Amino acid sequence: MGERNISLNAIVLSIKEMGETNRQVTFFSAEQGIIYATLYGGARSKMRSLVQTFNSGRLYLYCDESKKQNKIVDFDVKKVHSTFNSSLYKMTAANLASEILIKTKGAGDWEKSFTLINAFVDGMDISSENEAKIGTIRFLWRYIQILGLQPEIHLCGNCQKSLLDFDHSVFYPFKSKFLCASCEIFFQLNQNSTGITSPYFIDKDGITYLNAINTLSPGQVRQIQISDKSMNYLKVFLMGFLEQITGEKLKTLEILPGIL
Repeated sequence: MGERNISLNAIVLSIKEMGETNRQVTFFSAEQGIIYATLYGGARSKMRSLVQTFNSGRLYLYCDESKKQNKIVDFDVKKVHSTFNSSLYKMTAANLASEILIKTKGAGDWEKSFTLINAFVDGMDISSENEAKIGTIRFLWRYIQILGLQPEIHLCGNCQKSLLDFDHSVFYPFKSKFLCASCEIFFQLNQNSTGITSPYFIDKDGITYLNAINTLSPGQVRQIQISDKSMNYLKVFLMGFLEQITGEKLKTLEILPGIL
């Protein structure tokens, strides 16, 4: 009683050692979201070679609900990501995505999050490192949308003018709003009295790119070129905003500072 076998499509998000021979594996699926399961067996176990980080496929589990334990029975791997082993950037970016997914429990929309994480790691695997970097920007912005926390990106949160009418905008975390360059000056002058800290600067090209991610097809967005400077502004904003959302520092960024 309370025991059953299930199968579902899943992707491996993380693996931790348990004692000398076993591993604790975190999967993500469209059907059940975050799943924790135990992989039994030593280094020569066939399952160890299959259950590798970011591999995806059909997962078979034996679930003991009374003990709240899941045992990995089999993993029919459909996709591996071989380029990750030779690219520190790609592996770090995938680990960041995994950490965010786990901390936010798949944003409560498991199907959309499952589709997004798979598209992200599959896309990085066939991309150059430069393409993977801009792909990371797209993933983070789209995931914030799934979370339902994307700020208004068309109009200034104060004067309601179009942000595209200015050469840059700023995002204030405490307001979760973008302000145009004109309103930024007003808030800077009143910074001491309002307690505003650490706004994120984004240039016009960055604002345009975020708008494009929301309105154009993935194929169309991939054709848009963006400068390293604009991409860096977006990276700092998105990672900082996600730390605000999760309420804690992202360990991936602390362990490997400067990689992303």
